[in-house]
Amino acid sequence: MNIGLYFGTFNPIHIGHLIIANHLAENSNLDKIWFVVTPHNPFKKKSSLLDNHHRLEMVYQATEEYQKLEPSDIEFGLPQPNYTINTLTYLQEKYPKHNFSLIMGEDNLKSFHKWKNYEAILEQYNLYVYPRLSEGKMHTQFDGHPKIHHVEAPIMELSSTFIRNAIKEGKNIRPMLPEPVWKYVDEMNFYK
Repeated sequence: MNIGLYFGTFNPIHIGHLIIANHLAENSNLDKIWFVVTPHNPFKKKSSLLDNHHRLEMVYQATEEYQKLEPSDIEFGLPQPNYTINTLTYLQEKYPKHNFSLIMGEDNLKSFHKWKNYEAILEQYNLYVYPRLSEGKMHTQFDGHPKIHHVEAPIMELSSTFIRNAIKEGKNIRPMLPEPVWKYVDEMNFYK
């Protein structure tokens, strides 16, 4: 089975995440997309994160009606901060029959050369890169790389940071979140 790993803090998961993941599930050779909820991204401050179980619950509620999209808490039990190479190694041992690929935005590919053991990741795994409006140049070493697949997907310029800030300012962001996620965020009084 071909599994696309969509890593993120999902703080919160929003419709942009779902649109990209569903697009890949329907328009690539990936059988399933796992939303890997990251406890601690090495490039983000931990203090701004909701607890792991709340973010996982939101991903669960957002993906419940999509057969090809699933939440994953695989990183919760791994050493922190989480490095993608360690998670991939763990997953390959746990699920030897699955073929894993990474899903990332173009903005992440621009900084991919800074990732721990990025060369090893590129040797062993495919990257599905969706378009993002972002500044900076792509590293030329990634030009035409056989493991990097640029996907024509909708450009989603919606961010969890924008959503958190809008909630803090008392703005209505309901259309930006899957309905069950909006209800959860609202009931729990998150990000206010």
